Amino acid sequence: MASEDSWKEKYLRELEEAEHREKQWESERNLLERMLVRTSLASEGQRPELDELLGRLREDIRKKQINLQHWRELQDQIDRQITLLDEQAGPQAVSPTPEPQAPAEGVDLADTTQRLRIARRIGQLLGQLLQQASLEPAAEAEARELQQTLLTSNDWEVLREGLNRVADLVIAAITRSQREFEAFLKRLDERLQALREHFAQQSDVQTGRQDATATLDREIRAELDKVGDDIRASEDIQALKQSVSQRLEFIGSALERFRTSESEREKLLANQLEAMQEKVAAMEAHSEQMQAQVREERQRALTDLLTQLPNREAWQERLSFEYNRWLRYRHPLTVAVLDVDLFKRINDSYGHKAGDRVLQLVAREMSTRLRSTDFIARFGGEEFVVLLPETPTDEARKVLDSLREHVSGLPFHFSGEPVSITFSAGLTGFQDDDTEESVFDRADRALYQAKDEGRNRVSVL
Repeated sequence: MASEDSWKEKYLRELEEAEHREKQWESERNLLERMLVRTSLASEGQRPELDELLGRLREDIRKKQINLQHWRELQDQIDRQITLLDEQAGPQAVSPTPEPQAPAEGVDLADTTQRLRIARRIGQLLGQLLQQASLEPAAEAEARELQQTLLTSNDWEVLREGLNRVADLVIAAITRSQREFEAFLKRLDERLQALREHFAQQSDVQTGRQDATATLDREIRAELDKVGDDIRASEDIQALKQSVSQRLEFIGSALERFRTSESEREKLLANQLEAMQEKVAAMEAHSEQMQAQVREERQRALTDLLTQLPNREAWQERLSFEYNRWLRYRHPLTVAVLDVDLFKRINDSYGHKAGDRVLQLVAREMSTRLRSTDFIARFGGEEFVVLLPETPTDEARKVLDSLREHVSGLPFHFSGEPVSITFSAGLTGFQDDDTEESVFDRADRALYQAKDEGRNRVSVL
């Protein structure tokens, strides 16, 4: 019975691994769908026909009606519209315009700028795809080369060809994920079939043993009955001895046959057990590999790619955990919302790469200067959130003020110019009747209060 329970546990564990793999595949698929939606929205406004095709693509994604053959046909139509758009843009670049304040060259320059902006954004999204989805080695190499092209090239013909290849890579990623999941399910089904066959063999062996034991019991009882009959009916002691001897010889033969049969069964069971041990070892090794992969994927799903801090989903999990702990013990728990001041001005003045660098440096300094028991995450954009367990609001304010002064004194330089980087923060502690949402809203209001009061300060509510 213990052995059967062990097999059931392994069976259920394999099913659980299949569910994890399916969730991973769904996560990758959702990422690809979001990328397509954002790309299509960024490309709108060029031609009505192109907008209609992009709308159909988003509608398919919204309704979960994804047919690869249909999408390939849709891609061909989108390619034709982009070609028509390029052909239409050519003459406009040299044709005269009746408005002297808006010459044709100016319109073409704005058009080119918009196209480059779209290409750069798609290049960034392609980078996220490479971070979170798996591709064939050749496709991954092509995707990295394509990403570099989209992020650096200013040749629209080259960029247009690159944008056409993005859809093929997205379809390739979806197809690979689906194939991997199907292969995993096939391997799982084969191993579960082996388990079922083993259970069936064990059942047959057990049935055979029971039948052999019952047969031996019947034969011995029959011979003993005959011995009893001979004893009662016999008047010749020599004949009785001979009869008893024959009966005992028959019983001995029956026992020998039973021992031989049992020996063969034991050998069969030993061979089956050895084979199953090898299969179980392979299954356990694969299970450990899958568990490690699931843990890695989960960690990646809970990590912000830019700052390597926990992301918004990880924040929600930790907030729920700390909130439930606070409900039980009622120890002080403070929540803070931080926002980098005038971050848009940094992006506009020095570019998005400079803005990304600011977020990375601020995230690094905050994470290294907080306690290991504290929790910091990137909530979105230039906004961060912090949980400080076992910390009253007055102590938390001192911690954040010290952190704010440290960040404002960091030597940031862009284009050879020193730039002051500061942040504002709002914080609050959990109070009676608070929920996760109410305490976060209060901290967010405190942040806006700090902004209204002049920025680079900490406000408490």
